[in-house]
Amino acid sequence: MLTSEEAIGRLGDRSSAKRRAAAKRLGRLADPAAGPALLHALRREILDRRTWETQYEMVMALGACGHRPAAPFLMEQARRALDDTALYTALGDAIVRLRAAGEGVSPAVRWCLDGSPLLTDGALRAVALLRAVPDPETVDQVLDVLAPLSPYDGLRFWAAVAAAGWPGERVRFFLETCAAGPRADVAEAAAASLASA
Repeated sequence: MLTSEEAIGRLGDRSSAKRRAAAKRLGRLADPAAGPALLHALRREILDRRTWETQYEMVMALGACGHRPAAPFLMEQARRALDDTALYTALGDAIVRLRAAGEGVSPAVRWCLDGSPLLTDGALRAVALLRAVPDPETVDQVLDVLAPLSPYDGLRFWAAVAAAGWPGERVRFFLETCAAGPRADVAEAAAASLASA
């Protein structure tokens, strides 16, 4: 296994696969010292549309490392039209993680709700994994976004996981609806959240 220093060194490797593996390793290590090198590498990487998987891992690693100075750059990227939309998921996750450290999750989640559905998906994933509870206004905005969606829509999954710690009758109704829905992963997540509430 690579050390943090070795992984940082590989962020400049000629091989995209090696850069990607290094970023993934740094994400697992969650070493704050890796943040500046990751941001520098991502600024170079983002110029190559072919390496979206490497970009994805670098963005996720920045969120895991807690490198807050990266948030403005990530937010700028989230407002661009990206060729590979999966990158929006990583951006939403990292933006919430980085901004939450200074201002809580609510402002970051609300910001992500105004973007791509995949940006929202990433934001809700971060909220779920952080076990964060947004303020009531933000919870209402999340539920407003989810309400018109098909019961088969995967965007409901991370919301169903995250909502375990959210108070209110509207949240309970959302979880009950998801638990009775046709999509198995969403139904299971909602049932687990209801059981833990």
